[in-house]
Amino acid sequence: MRRLTEGDAMDFDLVIRNGTVVDGTGAEAFVGDVAISDGQIVEVGKVAGFGQKEIDAEGQLVTPGFVDIHTHFDGQVCWDKEVTPSSWHGVTTIVMGNCGVGFAPVRPGTENELIELMESVEDIPGTALHEGIPWGWESFAEYLDAIDTPYAIDIAAQAPHVAIRHFVMGERCYDDATADDMQEMSRITREALEAGAIGFSTSRFYGHRDKAGNLVPGTNASSDEMIAIADAFTHVDHGAIEIISDHLKNEEELQWIEHMARTTGRPLTTLVTPETGEEIWKLAERLESEGINIRPQAGARLASILMTLEGTVNPMRQFPSYSTIKNLSIEEQKKALRTEKFRSQVLADEPKLARDRDTNKMISSWDRMFVLPEDLSYEPGYEDSLEGRAAREGISVREALMDAMADGRPILYLFGDYDYTVQPQFDFISRDRSVFGLSDGGAHVGVLCDASVPTYMLAYATRDRIKGPQLPLEFVIHKMSQDTAGVYGLTDRGVIAKGYKADLNVIDYDKIRLHDPEMVFDLPSGGKRLIQKAEGYIATICGGVVTYENGVHTGQMPGRLIRGGQTESV
Repeated sequence: MRRLTEGDAMDFDLVIRNGTVVDGTGAEAFVGDVAISDGQIVEVGKVAGFGQKEIDAEGQLVTPGFVDIHTHFDGQVCWDKEVTPSSWHGVTTIVMGNCGVGFAPVRPGTENELIELMESVEDIPGTALHEGIPWGWESFAEYLDAIDTPYAIDIAAQAPHVAIRHFVMGERCYDDATADDMQEMSRITREALEAGAIGFSTSRFYGHRDKAGNLVPGTNASSDEMIAIADAFTHVDHGAIEIISDHLKNEEELQWIEHMARTTGRPLTTLVTPETGEEIWKLAERLESEGINIRPQAGARLASILMTLEGTVNPMRQFPSYSTIKNLSIEEQKKALRTEKFRSQVLADEPKLARDRDTNKMISSWDRMFVLPEDLSYEPGYEDSLEGRAAREGISVREALMDAMADGRPILYLFGDYDYTVQPQFDFISRDRSVFGLSDGGAHVGVLCDASVPTYMLAYATRDRIKGPQLPLEFVIHKMSQDTAGVYGLTDRGVIAKGYKADLNVIDYDKIRLHDPEMVFDLPSGGKRLIQKAEGYIATICGGVVTYENGVHTGQMPGRLIRGGQTESV
């Protein structure tokens, strides 16, 4: 990075020189300069003047900062102003408050109930949330005021249905809502939007349950309730609606989703998988011609979890003999896994059944459990599965499991109908109406670290994949910047052009890569989380300020809370 010397003219705050500009629109990359002043991009192309700081980006990519619209940093922003790990992966804006869960509104004395819901739904240690969240708010507006502090990146929050329902109905929140309940939820949602909520989210997913195994409040909310809440959007001119639903093949579900999209005029995004069916896609495509914006939201990486000795899901726990070593250090456990005595005990064990069917399936589907490949492709072949390894080496799958755990590599479990290729997922996210989401940044910290998805998409999807066609670089950058920003009305960012917010990355494309996942204990109260670092990010810039250089935080905190979406379009 070049700094001006005495006598130099200072035309701009920052100039990035000679980079390969991928501008976020999907247009073909070009070589050029980018000049920045007062937090905005002021020139793109050949810049004649000088910057107070300059970055020589010759041979490197210059991209917009990435916008991640599906995270769960609602508690973490209280103690982590860098908002990691997202900020390590070129992300300069995050949207939180997804899946209907969050920490406001809240009645005094019921804070623990919201913590327990977040812990059970999103696998965030409750001890960390208890210690790290200062509380002191009741309304959503007061929550926004509490988190309205400087950050390394910009943050935005949605109003969560589960918290709103809990606030309005108290102990009745698992029951059907009355007409009065519905109107009060609508009023509170409107107040949250007027205070700066960037959207509203709800969960109708049967995998989201509280500690007692109950579906989270609102899972089976009536269409009347959802339509009443949607009325809140008719009083404001911003915000998006996010729906996590297991019912996207149900005609009634599709009807009220269409009603919400029509009456509010706001973008609506629904989480989808290849198994969801075509109905929501057909609805989105049909309504697009009428200017109604429904965006099926797909994970850029296959839905998966990582199983480790330290993690939330440890497949060794199904064997009673594991109890004899489970309290040892991880290194001592690895040594024990290689001893003949312990291995013979495990081979003789009758596995213990877990409390739920899904977990039993995960820890016993040997053909769907893979040693995470060293190339971090997340596209393993049958030969990488425990079943495949066992057959190749002439050992049992239990022995293959113990070998993998002793080596310290995570076991990757892939959900859905994985057929040893990511091509169906790549086809899925390449559809016209799809939008990248589901990184779950800040959540499921004991089993995944998908906040690293931007780096995965750059390194693997556009450069390293050999099992099938790669995705175009310009397309991937567009999907992670302008496209995601647009869903929430953030039309001032995600594009490298004059007048746009100066959120950018300078990336060594040849060197961009992920590191292995690792478990760290850096949450409040020593809580654990899986992280995945990266290399190849030369600089990340938020609002014209360099926040990261070669992956190291500069100490600068130019990021802010975004209230109410965007006030001015470019």
